[in-house]
Amino acid sequence: WYQRRVHGNEIKLGHKYEYVIFKINDALDTIVVDECAAPGTSYSTFLSKLPKDNGRYAVFDFKYELEDGGQRNKLVFIVWVPDAAKVKQKMIYASSKDALRKALVGIQLEVQATDSEEIEHATILATLQKSK
Repeated sequence: WYQRRVHGNEIKLGHKYEYVIFKINDALDTIVVDECAAPGTSYSTFLSKLPKDNGRYAVFDFKYELEDGGQRNKLVFIVWVPDAAKVKQKMIYASSKDALRKALVGIQLEVQATDSEEIEHATILATLQKSK
């Protein structure tokens, strides 16, 4: 299923990418890298890259500040399957998620989202702050 390995370590330790977006190819038989973004790319730019009617997987190097001023980076694995996606696509993304998830190293939070509110910056931040 999974064609090209991009480890979470490339994002987390090397800070090589701010995010990596994956998709299932047109033949519906392989997970491929759709886009990689350079460090410093904003979360809002990342969100704008997620299609409104098609599924995607993503890993985002989420940076935030603690109440005491300390900085944190957490790798967030996002399964994006919007309500507007076709039923077959929803089923394929749901059934193939584990293959990609197991290939990624260093994921600290997994979020499954069907609408943009579930992956807003504030929502992810609140979840990460609870899981200190």
